[in-house]
Amino acid sequence: MDYLKELLFNRFKTFSLVSLSMLLSVVLLMIRMKLTHSFFFLFLIWNLFLAVIPFAITSYLISIPKLNKYGLLLWFSLWLLFLPNAPYIITDLLHLKISSNHFLWLDILVVTSFALNGLLMFFLSLSDMKEILGRTIIKKHLNLLYVFILFLCGFGVYLGRFLRYNSWEIIHNPIILLNDILNIMLQPDINSEAWLFTFIFGSFLNVGYWIFKQLFANPSK
Repeated sequence: MDYLKELLFNRFKTFSLVSLSMLLSVVLLMIRMKLTHSFFFLFLIWNLFLAVIPFAITSYLISIPKLNKYGLLLWFSLWLLFLPNAPYIITDLLHLKISSNHFLWLDILVVTSFALNGLLMFFLSLSDMKEILGRTIIKKHLNLLYVFILFLCGFGVYLGRFLRYNSWEIIHNPIILLNDILNIMLQPDINSEAWLFTFIFGSFLNVGYWIFKQLFANPSK
């Protein structure tokens, strides 16, 4: 309980700003629903909820002074499993192709606001986890690990957007999921789109995170 109190006290500003930003996205969505009488983009709220999970995990973990290595490994695995859900919202921009020309500008604002919130929580969560892992991992190795994680997120987004997998599939359909992953890895010639998407999206996330680090060196305060 003391951890939670300390967490809320130390990160009140961050939580307040993130909450305000998410509220704005929801309000924009409600305005869109009122004007168009359509609930099509309502799925963005679920996607935003999934994007909150990795941020919630690291926000909790960073408030704990000491974590045993097994507990950290378990939390890290869970965090990594849900992490691609945060930048995934960017790909929801694809749905703009079905938008009415009359309210296209509003649809752009709605989807972009949700996508930006996903990216914000993605970068905040990455920064938190880097601080947590930095207690046990050498900085040089940690930087290399993060480059890999960001490209892995790009691959995770590909699995979600184009193969329609979600984070729960590793429990519900692990064999089918692993077969598809192995197929992509072992047959790059016939899965060139997967490799291209992973490289480009992963590069985008790496550059974005680097810029975020330069602008917000200590986001926890």
